[in-house]
Amino acid sequence: MGLFENKKFLNAGVGNDAVVNQDKLIRSDVIYWLDRKHQNQYENDFFDLIDEFVAYLNRTCYTSITGYEFHYTLYESGTFYKKHIDQFQNNGSRQYSMIMYLNADWKVADGGELRIYHVDEEQNISPNNGKSVFFKSSDLAHEVLLTHKQRMSITGWLKI
Repeated sequence: MGLFENKKFLNAGVGNDAVVNQDKLIRSDVIYWLDRKHQNQYENDFFDLIDEFVAYLNRTCYTSITGYEFHYTLYESGTFYKKHIDQFQNNGSRQYSMIMYLNADWKVADGGELRIYHVDEEQNISPNNGKSVFFKSSDLAHEVLLTHKQRMSITGWLKI
């Protein structure tokens, strides 16, 4: 991927602009924020689809979504993200979390599953290409288990 080779990915942190912590013992992935300002056709096509999805949610589910943010997330072999909730303690704007996986030929032995913590059980979701996960940002604790090969996704949040 050109973004990776051109060192466009940044170390991911925990928290937001007000409070950020880049502790590799909690989170060891790298990210690249998507933005229409990049004038990238693929990013713009993605945002066009998200705009349609947000309009649909607002029209049919009365979600009141007014914005979003997305980034590519890259986990190299040996990386992870410990258990967390996506909604910030000092900012409740993230309402829904979305993850879209971009990993061809993923195998169980590759690791890197998304572990969702439900009230009475845990659920592991493999990051197979084309699979998407959508959940309420304030409700589901989750983590990315140790990955054994490069793992890529588009990760983001629908916001109010």
